[in-house]
Amino acid sequence: MREFEHFPNLVTMFFTRAKEQGDAPFLWAKKGGSWQSISWAETAQQVASFAQSLKDIGLEPGDRVMLVSENRPEWFIADLGIMAAGCVTVPTYTTNTERDHQHIIEDAGASAIVVSTNKLAQSVMPAALRATRAHHLIGIEELRVGQSTGVAIHSWDAMVGKAADVDACAAAATFKREDLACLIYTSGTGGAPRGVQQHHGAILCNVEGCVEVITEDFGWDEEVFLSFLPLSHAYEHSGGQHFPVGLGAQIYYSEGIEKLASNIEEVRPTLMVVVPRLFEVLRARILKQMEKQGKVVQLLLNRALSLGAKDLAGGMPIWDRPMNALLNRTLRPKIQQRFGGRLKAMVSGGAPLNPEIGVFFHAVGLTMLQGYGQTEAAPVISCNRPKVGLKMDTVGPPLKNVEVKIADDGEILVRGELVMHGYWRNEAETARAIQNGWLHTGDIGEIDEKGRIKITDRKKDIIVNDKGENVSPQKVEGMLTLQPEIFQAMVSGDKRPHLVGLIIPDPEWAIEWAQTNGEPYDLKALCDLPAFRTAIMAAVDRVNTQVATTEKVRKITLTPDAFTTDNEMLTPSLKIRRHVIRQVYGERIDGLYKG
Repeated sequence: MREFEHFPNLVTMFFTRAKEQGDAPFLWAKKGGSWQSISWAETAQQVASFAQSLKDIGLEPGDRVMLVSENRPEWFIADLGIMAAGCVTVPTYTTNTERDHQHIIEDAGASAIVVSTNKLAQSVMPAALRATRAHHLIGIEELRVGQSTGVAIHSWDAMVGKAADVDACAAAATFKREDLACLIYTSGTGGAPRGVQQHHGAILCNVEGCVEVITEDFGWDEEVFLSFLPLSHAYEHSGGQHFPVGLGAQIYYSEGIEKLASNIEEVRPTLMVVVPRLFEVLRARILKQMEKQGKVVQLLLNRALSLGAKDLAGGMPIWDRPMNALLNRTLRPKIQQRFGGRLKAMVSGGAPLNPEIGVFFHAVGLTMLQGYGQTEAAPVISCNRPKVGLKMDTVGPPLKNVEVKIADDGEILVRGELVMHGYWRNEAETARAIQNGWLHTGDIGEIDEKGRIKITDRKKDIIVNDKGENVSPQKVEGMLTLQPEIFQAMVSGDKRPHLVGLIIPDPEWAIEWAQTNGEPYDLKALCDLPAFRTAIMAAVDRVNTQVATTEKVRKITLTPDAFTTDNEMLTPSLKIRRHVIRQVYGERIDGLYKG
């Protein structure tokens, strides 16, 4: 079995792999309708050149460099080049507003900014001009600037085309594991983003732990990743970039969520890092396609779901094995081909996964591992593992070299090299988050007999009704959005007698409902139609039959307007921002308790 090396820093890990892989393909992107690759050797050359160019324009070790770009090969080269220059990467979301950029530039004290396109530069440039330290703007694509602005504009092509010695750059990477690698700003579900200080060792601890899972449970081979979650998110940054480097894997950059299904079939990834919302969408699509294929396929799917649930619950009875063998020859291969046919595992993280989703994908022959983590832990803390036993209501055992314990009040505490060195320039919040070396996650949970963590609640993100009973809103919302009628949902009920819900109907389902009921399709008008509201409430009542009395949603209000990152009701990692939603819909939600 191949052993994973103990690297001193992320830059050394990259240059080591690049030397081993040489001219083998590494980073892939679609250009002119076809996938084109950059080799490991060429990537190493560009990283070294970019690092040298940053030094040449006056950047010094420890300087912060903000990176604003969609996922693409240049993102990787910029990130590693910044670190190779001894600087600190500050990744930010492409969906950030000018105000968000302004906050991060000033808070991080960024000296330079890398931005990919003119469109993104429109929100970055004004923030850069007002900043006190950001003197350099590097455009991956040519930036259109009419006159001098006081910020020096640099060409990406010139910077990565500069002559540089790769071996000398690799040798100069004398950073230690405890040195700061990047500042990753939290997505701000409850307010202004805070900069999490991730050191080289934190991310390397994550990589080493994830490599062990793959090596021991699946076998370390020639791996292929498809990257589509934002690289500015800690989960994709570690899991979709540095983890593949550790494995010596190839990385394909997706064309976007709308082309993800076709990209999966083309790329045929072996590993994918995903969020639960994507699984919900894929499950809904598969179910819809199955419906159109007749009663036999429906019967096979129902049998698969039944057997999958039994298998996860503790083993499949011998009399079910003939049917399981039939499913292995008929239904499952067809679904597996839609995912490329060689997928070892999809790893879900970033938000809680509804166990029903996990059972579904296991039943159709796709291995899904739920992970758990936080940006403050680089970010992966634990992950489900087949060798321990998959249990979809757990997030698996802690990674290698990670300690987890449960505090007296039930809070999950984490200790190890993966824990951040604190929030950037925020000692008060750091002292609250890290006490006696233990990261206080804010999650409530327990550890089962096999060492698997089960998250039962969010310490802060819980509803306490007027009787003092605790309700987890995420659990109820997750069950609501599994219904075909419901696209998004937020439940409310703090200090109230029962839960109520704000529901966004699923547009595709609404179109079908309108056609069936002879109504013109106008989602806003449908939301005001009593018969339409009754149909949505029927979906809510289905969920009400599956939950405790305190979790039942008694009344709902509908809106056609989805929660999005643009209206700031969703974080870039697709978590809902409750405080923002309440600002807009609070009066309507409170009105549900009247009368």
